[in-house]
Amino acid sequence: MAPPPVETPRGDEMNKFKNKTAVVTGGASGIGRALCVALGNKGAIVTVADLNQEGARKVAETIVTLGGSATAVGLDVTNKEDVAALLNKQVQLHGRLDYIFNNAGIGNIGDERDKTFDDWKKIIDINLMGVVYGALTAYSIMAEQGSGHIVNTASIAGLTPVATEVAYATTKHAVVGLSHSLRVEGAALGVKVSAICPGVIDTPFFKTAPVLNADKKAFMESLKFLTMKDVDKAAKIILRGVARNKALIVFPFYTRMAWNLYRISPTVMELYMRHRMKLFRELSKKTKA
Repeated sequence: MAPPPVETPRGDEMNKFKNKTAVVTGGASGIGRALCVALGNKGAIVTVADLNQEGARKVAETIVTLGGSATAVGLDVTNKEDVAALLNKQVQLHGRLDYIFNNAGIGNIGDERDKTFDDWKKIIDINLMGVVYGALTAYSIMAEQGSGHIVNTASIAGLTPVATEVAYATTKHAVVGLSHSLRVEGAALGVKVSAICPGVIDTPFFKTAPVLNADKKAFMESLKFLTMKDVDKAAKIILRGVARNKALIVFPFYTRMAWNLYRISPTVMELYMRHRMKLFRELSKKTKA
């Protein structure tokens, strides 16, 4: 029986990414952008992949200006053939694929009764199947070369219930399950797998996510006290966790507290989420009035 995955000694962190190839999906903005820049600063050979190709190009230019190595590609993560082509091209160009950060994702916020099956399909296609295509294609490549690290962006919504975001939470729970199981399966083949589980981060993600039948500004104000403002710090935390080969990278500290509280006493978190749903429905009534 293969030994369980172990965390990398901390002394190796500084050079962990130097001259390594790294593909980041959703790299044009938010956490993805911050990861790309941080990886470039650490000497990685970065591929910035995003549906917004112009945005990806700007991020790659920033990395090069700072002295790093980066290229930009347009990528629709819901197209498995395009995902496979991109990752296989990395192997052709560089001889290997060291890291993939499956980071592209979307969300929608609202009472579940106001959402459609089309809303669900879109979120599943991007948040879950987009990760599946990237992770499993990379897994085959990395298993063959005997090394590599798959990093999947999940969320605290993948570890606890989150009212107003049922579809999003469903996909993120699935990403956590995928990551845990693939990590165990890939350990003996030299493939590492981690899941990122952040709380609310001040990125365009929430700014672009639709809020159904409620005042978006008022809803975002209700999350203000939970929001981590520094996305560059978020990227630093993520890369430190990846360098240490952590299975779950949960941050910031109050998100870890919420997760631990849910593990100890699920009822407390459930009561909080019921309260959050009550407040949202009250906000929705005011908006409709």
